[in-house]
Amino acid sequence: MQKEHLKKLLENVSEGSLSVKEATDRLQYSAYEDIGYAHIDHHRSLRKGFPEVIFGEGKTADQIAGIMDKMQNQENIVLVTRIDRRKAQNLCSRFPRAVYHRDARMLVLELAPVHVSGKGLVLVISAGTSDIPVAREAYLTAKMMGNEVETVFDVGVAGIHRLFSHKALIERANVLVVVAGMEGALPSVVAGIVDRPVIAVPTSVGYGVSLGGLTALFSMLNSCSSNVAVVNIDNGFGAGYIASMINHL
Repeated sequence: MQKEHLKKLLENVSEGSLSVKEATDRLQYSAYEDIGYAHIDHHRSLRKGFPEVIFGEGKTADQIAGIMDKMQNQENIVLVTRIDRRKAQNLCSRFPRAVYHRDARMLVLELAPVHVSGKGLVLVISAGTSDIPVAREAYLTAKMMGNEVETVFDVGVAGIHRLFSHKALIERANVLVVVAGMEGALPSVVAGIVDRPVIAVPTSVGYGVSLGGLTALFSMLNSCSSNVAVVNIDNGFGAGYIASMINHL
């Protein structure tokens, strides 16, 4: 439940336009709602400032739709991550206002305009074009959480001069998310030229000994730049979420 929904509910009771019983009925699921296959955490918006996000992998379209249907009554936005095109098409037919972002594998149901409340710019950088899907997941997450977000793609260390042509934008950023596969070197380079937090995201992009992103992960964990924090392999959502939290402090 969004804070504005709760405030409006209490104002309606105070004004007499809503009875105590009606308000009680609406609030009975304010903590969580048990729908058999899921316990929907409606209280998360009040507790953490952003609604529960639905992880799409492993869930059927019917299960996701059931969760979305309950959430849309209490939230301004509903996000579904890691969802394939077939399930997304099914859900878009049920929720006409939903938008599927195929590159990021994210479904966004925006029920009210997102208000920009972050303190500064979140910049998402990808080392290569192949890293863009994970970078886009970070971008959409941070944007839907109320941040000004910009992107710079394909500026990895194989042609590092490309990165420096974006120096003014990089220096303006309050938080940076840097996404890289292969040897995962780019976050260290970026962190070495800024005095802001850098969230490093290893991707599973790379040849044999990249080991599905483990090489990039180990490289980032061993960064000699002190302002680097690392999330899990391909976890653009987690990086975007943390970047938003930092940008709202």
